[in-house]
Amino acid sequence: MEDNKEKICFCCGRKEEDVPYLMEGNYGYICSDCINLGYKLVTEKNNEKINENIMQGIPKPREIKSFLDQYVIGQDRVKERVAVAVYNHYKRISAPVINDVEIEKSNILVCGPTGSGKTLIAKTIAKMLDVPFTIADATVLTESGYVGEDVESVITSLYQASDYDVEKTERGIVFLDEIDKISRKGDSASITRDVSGEGVQQGLLKLLEGSIVSIPPKGGRKHPDTPLVKINTKNILFICGGAFVGLEKIVAARCNKKVIGFNSETNLKAKDEDYMNQLNPIDLKSFGLIPEIIGRLPIITYTDELDKEALMRILKEPKNALTKQYKRIFELDNIALEYTDEALEYIVDKTIEYKLGARGLRGTMETVMTNAMFNMPSEKVESFTVDLDYVKKFID
Repeated sequence: MEDNKEKICFCCGRKEEDVPYLMEGNYGYICSDCINLGYKLVTEKNNEKINENIMQGIPKPREIKSFLDQYVIGQDRVKERVAVAVYNHYKRISAPVINDVEIEKSNILVCGPTGSGKTLIAKTIAKMLDVPFTIADATVLTESGYVGEDVESVITSLYQASDYDVEKTERGIVFLDEIDKISRKGDSASITRDVSGEGVQQGLLKLLEGSIVSIPPKGGRKHPDTPLVKINTKNILFICGGAFVGLEKIVAARCNKKVIGFNSETNLKAKDEDYMNQLNPIDLKSFGLIPEIIGRLPIITYTDELDKEALMRILKEPKNALTKQYKRIFELDNIALEYTDEALEYIVDKTIEYKLGARGLRGTMETVMTNAMFNMPSEKVESFTVDLDYVKKFID
């Protein structure tokens, strides 16, 4: 009797002759089309859960910038661009490809004078995000086979920072510092072997664009007997930074601004906002970056040179401000340390003379504080104030 019962799909109601084939179960039949549809729906739901897990803990752009504001003074333009890029990077990873619309990654290039906060922004992002992050130095990179590190060592560092997890590595962030040091000399193709300049730029292309690279799991050079780990760099975000000394003159010359004569430096600084707002890929090409690598760094931004007001704020306001650090050092010896504003202003003025930016503040502070840190712990002192006269003893 059961054999004579009409065979139809209990989901869509189609007959056996209307479908590729039917699968029999305990309570009826289901067609192959409904099975495929069910599989697709389940897969999409699982992917949504995975994507939700990826986005969990990733703060919104405003939240990222607010966190950066606690540690990095000024540079709002760069902080906003980096916050948006990092957030979009993880949206891109979590977003499924719908109707063949795939979001491409946007690597970032940050230009700016030394000590203006480029590396600090990267380190602060690493502190905030619970994602694999590494800072690499482009100056040690060479072409494969030469003394130095291969470009793949950048991915090896990220792999190690990911606790040797391939999946985590493939959605991490790399801050590649000192990228300006691998520029080629002149605005024409090199006629000699440039293994640490243009050659490195060529090697970085595949990493920035996205490709599968093989790396030794514990670093070092590749060896025929060493098993290699394959990493896809397609979803790895690259943030590149460099001082690009002399770039302002290239921009100014292109914009027909005055860059010669006795007041050339003054003229450039006075027109800072004018010419740096007009920074474009042509200037980077003139500096020595090859067009292929510029094209893989679509977001170009720059940090401003820090003025006296900004350096004063850096000394006092951030969570890890230098004055707070030294106060904590003395606090461990039960000594209350204070600074007068005049003393801090003098320290800032001297640091500006050295032209080392915010990074130079620590060196100046160390010069001032070393004598006190040497003597005070052995003396019965409950409080100590660093005033202008004390500072002038050491950096006058």
